[in-house]
Amino acid sequence: MKRDLDEIAIQDGRYCPAAFQFVYEGLEYTVTHVVEERGHVSGQTLCEGLRRMALDKYGRLAWLVLHTWRIRTTRDFGEIVYALIDHQWMSAQPTDTIDDFNDVYDFRTAFRDQVAS
Repeated sequence: MKRDLDEIAIQDGRYCPAAFQFVYEGLEYTVTHVVEERGHVSGQTLCEGLRRMALDKYGRLAWLVLHTWRIRTTRDFGEIVYALIDHQWMSAQPTDTIDDFNDVYDFRTAFRDQVAS
């Protein structure tokens, strides 16, 4: 039986359940608002979609909200994605790796004084 997102977050222990929900919803947001054609979404593209979604939802508070959830780098997004992959909530291509999420952007620069466009 597939675990729900709260159970996955509790088992993982690094990030709060809201962070898992955010990343999961961020995939659809990315497909809808960032990529030009539906298909595979790279780690870098997902990070950009998550950045835009955070700014859309939380505006100038985006960095603070993510920080509160213990998401401080794009690698944290990747850690959540791979936990979701392990629990069959997301999938990956054979060429995808967790390293695709390393240093995609600096959080303070990406979110400081930014507003959604």
